[in-house]
Amino acid sequence: MNGTKGKLKPAGVAAWCFALTLSVCGASISRAQLFTFSKQELIDYTQGQPFDRFPDGRPKVPDELLARARELSAEDVWATLQQHKDFSNQYADGFQVLHPGKPMVGRAFTVQFMPLRADLDEVAKAKAKSRGLPGLYNQIAIDLLQPGDVLVVDLFSKKEGGTIVGDNLFYYVNKATAGGGLVVDGSVRDLNGIAEIEMPAYVRAVDPSPIGNVMLTGINIPIRIAGVTVMPGDLVVGDREGVYFVPPQLVQETLDRADEIHVHDEWTKKKFEEGKYKSTDIYGSPKDPKLQQEYREYLKKRLEEIRKARQHK
Repeated sequence: MNGTKGKLKPAGVAAWCFALTLSVCGASISRAQLFTFSKQELIDYTQGQPFDRFPDGRPKVPDELLARARELSAEDVWATLQQHKDFSNQYADGFQVLHPGKPMVGRAFTVQFMPLRADLDEVAKAKAKSRGLPGLYNQIAIDLLQPGDVLVVDLFSKKEGGTIVGDNLFYYVNKATAGGGLVVDGSVRDLNGIAEIEMPAYVRAVDPSPIGNVMLTGINIPIRIAGVTVMPGDLVVGDREGVYFVPPQLVQETLDRADEIHVHDEWTKKKFEEGKYKSTDIYGSPKDPKLQQEYREYLKKRLEEIRKARQHK
């Protein structure tokens, strides 16, 4: 930590309504924040997800599916989610993208800030003191990150004083998440230093000020990033265009559908390369029945090859 870099200013140090109690390993938080879910509430609100969970109840998309998701594009995800009309608000764009050629994939670790309000700040300070805590900083959330996480932060598009990290804390996030990434509806500082660290990041702005005049109000709760409701444990997929937040129960379907899309694109380009067909003959689907049958056989064969190749990795 660089002095005040990446730290809440004194006026906002303990700006929570309730202090946090950390476990010895730092992997769980008591139900002591202004807004939080208990483990059971996290389970209740994500009951449709099919995977294991972290000790706090957050869904844990398997590592092997995270690896597959590195091949996804925004269009791949859209192809599945647009079929589920109740999940049509899962895409956010308009970010400054750091390392746009590096895909971002991971499990959402959500953090929420609000504008500082003095009466809440005083209560939070008193509660922190009663628990023997000298102060509460934004590092409280950062220190809970796990490998494979993407830190997703609602900082209400704040630029000045909305800098969730500078280069030192960005480096820490990179190490803690094993390169997972950062999405902040807010800002960062120390861009020159951050740009040298190979972790993908999506930010609204850059500003030289340290974070301040805000209060940390939630960790691993539902948050809003632009027009998206993000849940803890969502699969986060970022490319050059923007970021998708995929509900865990749709991850497997999204990946399987993406395999089909990739094979379809592969076959389409092969047919174009032959120089025998117009685009309307082949794309988006072949018109001739013989070509349709050829495509179906190609799709079946290639999907089998892809699945066998994954099994042998």
